[in-house]
Amino acid sequence: MFINNFDPVAFEFLTFEIRWYSLSYIAGIVLAWIYIKKFILKETEYSKYIDDFISYVIIGVIIGGRLGYVIFYNFEYYISNPLEILMIWTGGMSFHGGVLGVIISTYLFCKKNKLSTFYFLDLISLSAPIGIFLGRIANFINSELYGTRTDFFLAVIFEKVDTVSRHPSQLYEAFFEGIILFILLNLIYKKYINHKPGVLSALFLIFYSVFRFIIEFTREPDAHLGLVFMELSQGQVMSILFFVLGLIILKIKNA
Repeated sequence: MFINNFDPVAFEFLTFEIRWYSLSYIAGIVLAWIYIKKFILKETEYSKYIDDFISYVIIGVIIGGRLGYVIFYNFEYYISNPLEILMIWTGGMSFHGGVLGVIISTYLFCKKNKLSTFYFLDLISLSAPIGIFLGRIANFINSELYGTRTDFFLAVIFEKVDTVSRHPSQLYEAFFEGIILFILLNLIYKKYINHKPGVLSALFLIFYSVFRFIIEFTREPDAHLGLVFMELSQGQVMSILFFVLGLIILKIKNA
């Protein structure tokens, strides 16, 4: 059985710590930017916008991810400690909040440049699994968002948590929400190159939500939340909402 005792700090410089979680965000954004620019857009009419667009995406991810965590996962705590909302280095980011942040930032960018919002959201959908994969690996290194107790042969003991064998739910998510989602969306993109803008965005929401909903059954609920509705976790409730949103977009775009 694998024992997870990784150090969440990648390296230190004087008194400054560089953590794997921060590096995963940076690497995910950089690799997504390279993938979009070099392999998807190449030298098209849209390639000149990508550098500025990524700046909007970064702001959307950070603000949306943080506010999403504050609102969806720990509102009572942060409403009593509002200054800690700004302390993103202490942890606490919501994927669903990050998605909403990216949607808003993409809309603002495209409105400013008179471009198709869904076209650029599709670009993000094709590359986002790269960042999701790296983020989940960082969660595993940090021994956070760990799984429930199990005797499954892939079980891991998170030494920083306890001595119980648990599902490595972070790795399940890295595989399905990262690798499998990336392959699925990019195969669809290459096979149906003339798809309507927005279809890939809808499929991203649908596939991600299905994977996340199922894998959440192997993940330990947040201690301060527990199961919030009909024996479902907050992540599962959010996944249902985003799944429905994906279906609505898909229906509109295929109408």
